[in-house]
Amino acid sequence: MEIAYWRSLAKVAGMMVGAQLAMRRWHLSPILLGEFVELQARRFPEKKIFIFENEGKPDEILTYSELNRRSNRLARELKRRGLRPGDRFALLMRNHPEVIVSFVAASRAGTVAVPIDPRSKGDILEYTLSDSAARALIFADYLVDEVRSVLPRVPELKQILVLNSRDEGEKDTHEFDPVDEVLSSGPDDAEHPKIGDMDPFEIIYTSGTTGKPKGVVQPNNSFFFRSGLGHFFGYRRDEVLYNGLSLTHGNAQAVTAFPALRMGIPAVFSRRFTKRRLWDITRKYGVTSFSLLGGMAAGIYNVPPRPDDSDNPVRLVVSAGTPRAIFEDFERRFNVKILEWYGAVEGGFTYRPSGRGPAGSFGKARIPGLIEFKIVDAEDQECAPGVMGELVSRMKVGSTKVEYHGKAEASDKKTRGGWLRSGDIGHQDKNGWLFFDHRKGGELRRHGDFIPADFVEKVIGEVSEVTEVYLYGVPAASGAPGESDLVAAVAPGEGMTIEPKKIFEHCQKSLPANFVPSYVQVHPEIPKTPSERPKDHQLKTTFDPKAENVYSREKLK
Repeated sequence: MEIAYWRSLAKVAGMMVGAQLAMRRWHLSPILLGEFVELQARRFPEKKIFIFENEGKPDEILTYSELNRRSNRLARELKRRGLRPGDRFALLMRNHPEVIVSFVAASRAGTVAVPIDPRSKGDILEYTLSDSAARALIFADYLVDEVRSVLPRVPELKQILVLNSRDEGEKDTHEFDPVDEVLSSGPDDAEHPKIGDMDPFEIIYTSGTTGKPKGVVQPNNSFFFRSGLGHFFGYRRDEVLYNGLSLTHGNAQAVTAFPALRMGIPAVFSRRFTKRRLWDITRKYGVTSFSLLGGMAAGIYNVPPRPDDSDNPVRLVVSAGTPRAIFEDFERRFNVKILEWYGAVEGGFTYRPSGRGPAGSFGKARIPGLIEFKIVDAEDQECAPGVMGELVSRMKVGSTKVEYHGKAEASDKKTRGGWLRSGDIGHQDKNGWLFFDHRKGGELRRHGDFIPADFVEKVIGEVSEVTEVYLYGVPAASGAPGESDLVAAVAPGEGMTIEPKKIFEHCQKSLPANFVPSYVQVHPEIPKTPSERPKDHQLKTTFDPKAENVYSREKLK
């Protein structure tokens, strides 16, 4: 582990030195996204770097030169509309080239991009726009109804541009200015305002798994450090990357988009993640590595096996949260290797190289010279191996800080005592390998037993009609403190219908009696955050045992 780390760090250091020497000629900074893209556009103008596929429609391709040209035009337009360095503008769209263009434009103009989950609507959309104090919005036409509904409640939002995507047919967006016209004409040369490495570049909102999301401020130098993760992951020069996660989330940026830009390797994006087309996409584009989060791996695994499952070009799956119960079976079935890693938009990073250490671990407790983790109890005392506690980390170089936009108290609390408090509960084995167990406060206990959610989810996923499953707890009807009744939220495969009775019968045959869910809750699709995590808070607060989509064994008798 230590040798792999130092080799990766040496690559990153060499990459930085090389970039600095190359950029000195052009008086550009290797740290800033906008200036880095400008250099690449001068050196490799026609190199294809991003491919946006859209299920049968023509691909949209960005070369370095096209990315540079369009981002410069957008940066000028933002300035013309009155946005100054430090001002924020929001993005509301699925994965389109314009998302990447907007990131580069923000770096170029010194403005701050605020990418918003395209599934946001109503109160949560209003909250994010208001909380970020965005002065402008760029959105896709298929979200026009959501935008119109919140505009009266966000009066400070004055500048609005619309992307005419035509993904869902023609939309009436006559009252908004088309961003397409801005990007297709006008001066394309760059301006160079003075921008500091630590000036804000982006505000990424947390997933809001347990409540209202908070905006994490990312400085300009975050591009360089996030783009360097590709070397820790072992990306090769002949790699083809893929990601179906929203670019509004830190994963799609740090695992795919920014390393692709830095290393000059192509990256393919879909409008949104799709289990149904995943392997077809990898074969069409020759994808060698893609990214997964949490329950995505289980969703892919729960799709009924096909004879060609192992016939794909993928060598490496970069995963954060593959359930231990399916880890090795997933690798065998699809003929891939999983590199498990851990990180959050607030900070913290470690990884388990593929083929090293125990399956299901996300890395070592210490990466020498860079970062250290430990597991602590409620009194901040380090836990013994095998004992669960909160995962905390701190940087070995520089300070461990988090800036939540407009929330100084929450920022200080997050790094109390100089350690980043993850809110994740995990444990460490005797050899220093770390394992994730559950979110803080999300443990499932029943009749005194701890319920392993991933094991129960694996069993329910064996039911052929089920492609998504998430186990969560609601306060036990018995009133026992700390106890939960188990709810299995499930969603069917395409064209399938779930029979809750079949799920209960399978669980009774395959699980200890204490592990069998109290309820089966059927959804067309389990509600998720931009990071593809089930919205635990929403599921728990809206749960109603009398709802039509909720079944118990007693109700089915």
